Amino acid sequence: MFNRAVGLMDLSPGLEEKIRVCNATYTVRFGVRLRGEIRTFTGYRSVHSEHMEPVKGGIRFSLGVSQDEVEALAALMTYKCALVEAPFGGSKGGLCIDPREYETHELELITRRFAYELIKRDLINPSQNVPAPDMGTGEREMAWIADQYKRMNTTDINGNACVTGKPLNAGGISGRVEATGRGVQYALRSFFRDEDGVKKAGLSGDLEGKKIIVQGLGNVGYHAAKFLSQEDGSIIVGIIEHDGGLYNPDGLDVEAVRSWISKHGGVSGYSDMHQIADGTKILEEPCDILIPAALEGVVNLDNAARVQASLIIEAANGPVTAGADQILREKGTVIIPDMYANAGGVTVSYFEWVKNLSHIRFGRMQRRQEESRHQLLINELERLSTDKDLGWTLSPGFKQKYLQGADELELVRSGLDDTMRIAYQSMADVWHGRDDVDDLRTAAYLVAIGKVAASYQAKGL
Repeated sequence: MFNRAVGLMDLSPGLEEKIRVCNATYTVRFGVRLRGEIRTFTGYRSVHSEHMEPVKGGIRFSLGVSQDEVEALAALMTYKCALVEAPFGGSKGGLCIDPREYETHELELITRRFAYELIKRDLINPSQNVPAPDMGTGEREMAWIADQYKRMNTTDINGNACVTGKPLNAGGISGRVEATGRGVQYALRSFFRDEDGVKKAGLSGDLEGKKIIVQGLGNVGYHAAKFLSQEDGSIIVGIIEHDGGLYNPDGLDVEAVRSWISKHGGVSGYSDMHQIADGTKILEEPCDILIPAALEGVVNLDNAARVQASLIIEAANGPVTAGADQILREKGTVIIPDMYANAGGVTVSYFEWVKNLSHIRFGRMQRRQEESRHQLLINELERLSTDKDLGWTLSPGFKQKYLQGADELELVRSGLDDTMRIAYQSMADVWHGRDDVDDLRTAAYLVAIGKVAASYQAKGL
């Protein structure tokens, strides 16, 4: 995909190679005493591009972690950050472990030791390398890593900024947990504002009434499905999980399914009339929008020709293989690429990093001042109405909404919405403006690689 994009660009071979390769990948192997014996674990941290620092990227805990996977994901982070104008290079980390096999206290020992190995090599540092949660990790692990960093760097006043995705009471930011799912919603809204793009997908109107299939009801899939159904009027007709899937053309209750999965660990037994044992078959059911939100490669050469969705939005990293991508493009399916669609997480991580460096939550200085200014206007309008005997009053709903100053969550959502709109526009301009670009993924790569190249050239490389 990178090669297809740079083939359409005027870059020197040397610069093209510099952007393509990973700068460095560190492998660490460390022992932890567990259950009366020493167990050795293997972890990776890859730095793809340092055209901007710090570099940014998640840490995943999975048995599928390998050097190749971590390097590929680090490259994707470089282009993702460039596309949404987050001032970071790309990085990624992973630990080859199944977190479900360990008790909480054991996971903490393993995570802290892994963090120690990375911190002492400056592979976790507020100004050089800032991880975040990924598959198999979450707020809890990020809090452990931040605490480990602060234990080892007791005088670093910016220690909290060494990692993002932390719990709110440990230096996190409002809206971070839902950020990637919220970003998927904003990405789809941006797409449906693009009349030419909507026509190319063979769709019309807006998100109201659009039938959606979601693969993976984890953090990203759940929040995307929830927001799209509750706020945009979309209908979630299919949900696919690791132990099967649910399909109902009249729509599924996302909250009910989520609560069932939380209690039972999967969708098995939820409702016989909606249950399909082989969940992957639901990918091929009729729908307007398909949201693969969990695993890599779920849409591949085996099933791409049978996927009926007019629009696919890649909420996961790499859910459509390169071969499937070609088949779908030839069919006329529009794909909103992962480097844009799931960039909500890194965007809000950027806001969290800025919050940690500024040591003040967003909205603290200006919120009440905004409310006071709004109150002045409301008081004056109401006074005029009384003085002139106009007999009208402001509706209570409007008055309450107008008076309320923006808190941190509203500001985070506003910043994310703005980021997703501007990034979509930059892709759409290339997609619609160049005859040699027939898909959004190539457009995204062209925009992102162009920004990375400009950074290197400005530095004199």
